Amino acid sequence: MPCPFKVIAMKVFRIAGLYSPKGKKWYKFTKDVVADEDDAAMEKVYSVLGSKYGIKRRLIKIKEIKEIKPEESDDPMVKYLTSGENE
Repeated sequence: MPCPFKVIAMKVFRIAGLYSPKGKKWYKFTKDVVADEDDAAMEKVYSVLGSKYGIKRRLIKIKEIKEIKPEESDDPMVKYLTSGENE
């Protein structure tokens, strides 16, 4: 019996931008995330920065979204998710 779920190839994105925790000074950031498309990767960054650091979306400016190879990332979660060991 075939699997009823659609298999989605996940990609790794490097997102760079600026954030301002208090709305005054802007700080640079880069974040590697695993997602199926760039819009989902951008949402993941908003979600992580908002929940982990309490930064509002209006205080996050995304400057660049770039698809990278999984080997280029130093993030342990990205390495784990793309290694195939989590299945």
